[in-house]
Amino acid sequence: MTMNAIRYNPWSLMDRLHRDADRFFPARLLAEHEDHTPREIGNWQPAVDIKEEENRFLIRADVPGVAAADLEITMNDGALSIHGHRETTTEEEREGWHRTERLSGQFYRRFSLPEAADAESIEADYKDGVLEISIPKQAKSLPRRIQVNAS
Repeated sequence: MTMNAIRYNPWSLMDRLHRDADRFFPARLLAEHEDHTPREIGNWQPAVDIKEEENRFLIRADVPGVAAADLEITMNDGALSIHGHRETTTEEEREGWHRTERLSGQFYRRFSLPEAADAESIEADYKDGVLEISIPKQAKSLPRRIQVNAS
């Protein structure tokens, strides 16, 4: 009789739930790209909240322990990318149990922006481990009547 070791991932059920929800609700306001390149795969993913307000879209990412200098935000072809890394801290404990639950290493998140987003006016603030990205909406053009000229 052979026994196989199975690696336990306590978050695998939540990851699966998110993937299933994404299949049922594909038309998200800010859709995350599925075309992962090797650079896009990280060691961990920060929790992200996305909100639409009257004049802007707001993205908040929990990135505690990440220095502002270690964050990179880019905008390219209608997609907003957030990349960063958190260093690993090692501790040695001679007595008792030792457990590390904080993930470290690189992360990468990428979101498609809706057409209403003003990519030229994006701002980012970082405070108390929360990265806040404000994406203003473009000014809506008002309908106007076009004069028909007769010759």
